[in-house]
Amino acid sequence: MELPYLPKGRIILYVPENNEFMMAAKKAAQELSLDPEHPTGAVLVQNGEVLGRGANGSEYHQKHGCERKRRNIPTGQQYALCPGCDPVNHAERRVIASILQKGNKCPTDTDMYLWGHWWCCQWCWEAIIEAGIRNVYLLEGARERFETRR
Repeated sequence: MELPYLPKGRIILYVPENNEFMMAAKKAAQELSLDPEHPTGAVLVQNGEVLGRGANGSEYHQKHGCERKRRNIPTGQQYALCPGCDPVNHAERRVIASILQKGNKCPTDTDMYLWGHWWCCQWCWEAIIEAGIRNVYLLEGARERFETRR
């Protein structure tokens, strides 16, 4: 499957919805996301243990809506049009921040599980690579399930 963005040398791995870590990412989306229309959650896992949780969204969308959505801008494009869509509000970056806020560094053998989206944007991949995260796992059938999301 062709993705809108994938850094050279990286791949996306897929797991079923009943995978315990994908279920944890879905739970993070349900509990932590500030975007009720398109909740996205992520967890960082090392040696079978969840180290951090994060989810997307911002209060900006709740107060003002989404400028990209109003203009029908496709996913991954023109994030600068909407402060709520800024990559700092993406689940991938938020879960990394959850580890850093604890004063820890992401271990290099950490994996990320992402529920609610079907790819990672360039800015999130840069954060994933910089943090030393080994693998990114998405839900099997994620594109069919989540492609219409912004």
